[in-house]
Amino acid sequence: MNTETMGAAPWMALPETQAVIAALEARGGPGCARFVGGCVRNTLMGKPIDDIDIATTLTPDAVIEALGAARLRSIPTGVDHGTVTALSGGHPYEITTLRRDVSTDGRRAVVAFTQDWDEDAQRRDFRFNALYADVRGRIYDPTGEGIGDAREGRVVFVGDAETRIREDYLRILRFFRFHAWYGRGEADHEALAACQALKDGIEGLPAERIQKELLKLLAADDPRPALRLMAATGILSAILPAVESLARLEGLITIESEQLFENDPELRLAALIPGDPEVAEQAADDLRLSNAQTERLVQAVGQSPRLVSWMSPRETRRVVYALGPKAFSDRVKLAWAGSDRSAATPQWRGLLALGESWTPPAFPLTGDEVLKAGVPKGPMVGQVMREVELWWIDQDFIEDRFSIIERLKAVVQGMVF
Repeated sequence: MNTETMGAAPWMALPETQAVIAALEARGGPGCARFVGGCVRNTLMGKPIDDIDIATTLTPDAVIEALGAARLRSIPTGVDHGTVTALSGGHPYEITTLRRDVSTDGRRAVVAFTQDWDEDAQRRDFRFNALYADVRGRIYDPTGEGIGDAREGRVVFVGDAETRIREDYLRILRFFRFHAWYGRGEADHEALAACQALKDGIEGLPAERIQKELLKLLAADDPRPALRLMAATGILSAILPAVESLARLEGLITIESEQLFENDPELRLAALIPGDPEVAEQAADDLRLSNAQTERLVQAVGQSPRLVSWMSPRETRRVVYALGPKAFSDRVKLAWAGSDRSAATPQWRGLLALGESWTPPAFPLTGDEVLKAGVPKGPMVGQVMREVELWWIDQDFIEDRFSIIERLKAVVQGMVF
């Protein structure tokens, strides 16, 4: 097993982190617990740390007892698979007992606990995720290649790529997700070939797991190279049959980079979908998006009203009022991404600025006022309000209360009850 020292990273020295390690070692002795996976990998790569995961030789029951003895809260998040979450100083730490696979079916595994760090490493997906570090910052690299992969930006499966994928077909999408986030240069040829050969296994995966991986991939700074590989191997169409082109997504990511917009994985997903709300709704259903995510996706790809870069301020306010500020912003960015960006950037930027700076007013007419004007209760009240509202919008959201009431009277006089 290769070892190397990365030093004590700041996240390792946190009192709450030290408290968890101390609790485990008080039960299992020094060296029974090591940091594993992303926190070690990202430290080597100089990237931010999101989660701190710990591997241990202690069984889940022993982990719970050790945490309790140290007065730390434990949550049995996945005891059957060896995982307990510790809460220390308000921070979660996922602690997993060393494991080996007994059987797998491509979606889930039956595991047995082990005391062997090498066995645990062999069941992990990628070599740079099979890195462990002790409390002094000494790294353990059971595959002998994980440290080099992390430093060179290589995403390589542990052992045989096809074997790892057959254990869990989600690893196909994880390969592209990790390549988008951490890969540099060409993708590993063996891994790519295995992903393509076994892509039919994706069909048996729960939609929620696919959605999660796809949105994580789309959140990378520049997922375009990974998505091109997915498209070329037929894997993108396996999870998003509606995708016809990457052109609008490519344009959106260029705009985000040039204009310093935040990465927006949900809008990037919308950029992949053709401009048809029905297609977007089907894609959202296939991916089991939430109601809020579905509504955003459907609104973003809509084509009416049509947006152009040379819209006047008055036209812009009408559209913002009709769509709402968020949907307007999404539509502008997608229209911008699908246009000739070189010539119209100032105009598109101006549209966004106006949409962000103008708050659509509430329609200043109530149902009670319509009733007082002589309209009987029933559907006619809504019809009258809509007629006045259309006039109010056409008047560029006039604030003159007298004029609004006079318009109401005129509409009522012209209707037959």
